[in-house]
Amino acid sequence: MKYVWAPWRIEYIRSAKPSGCILCDLPKEKQDKKNYILYRGKKNFIMLNSYPYNPGHLLIAPYRHLGSLELLTEAERNEHYDLVSRSIVVLKKVFNPGGFNIGANLGRVAGAGIEDHFHSHIVPRWQGDNNFMPVLSDTRIIPQALADTYDTLVGKF
Repeated sequence: MKYVWAPWRIEYIRSAKPSGCILCDLPKEKQDKKNYILYRGKKNFIMLNSYPYNPGHLLIAPYRHLGSLELLTEAERNEHYDLVSRSIVVLKKVFNPGGFNIGANLGRVAGAGIEDHFHSHIVPRWQGDNNFMPVLSDTRIIPQALADTYDTLVGKF
């Protein structure tokens, strides 16, 4: 069995969480650049993950506060997975990754940081994107600032 270590994530795990739901609250603020919201669909939106594993780590979430995939309406689910597909096309074109991790963490024990609001993760991956730094120095190297990633991707969806 292989293990994937992600010690840089402990900062997020230990950090104080805002009250409310950021996946409900941030779209209501209408400050897309500040909140890294890249695209607004009718039922779902795309945003950058503020604690990314890699540059271009996206979250896709419905506007409605739903705790699990099976609660989405057909229209929400269809648009959600259309945005997953569209995100892959955009990320391939803009960043040319070697692959992707795509998924959802349903429930706290499955790793859900935002447990009560279903969302999907799209993480672009490159050969050698994980090196010795996290293991030896508890440091994760993200080679692009979130604001720069946002500026690179906004308008591409």
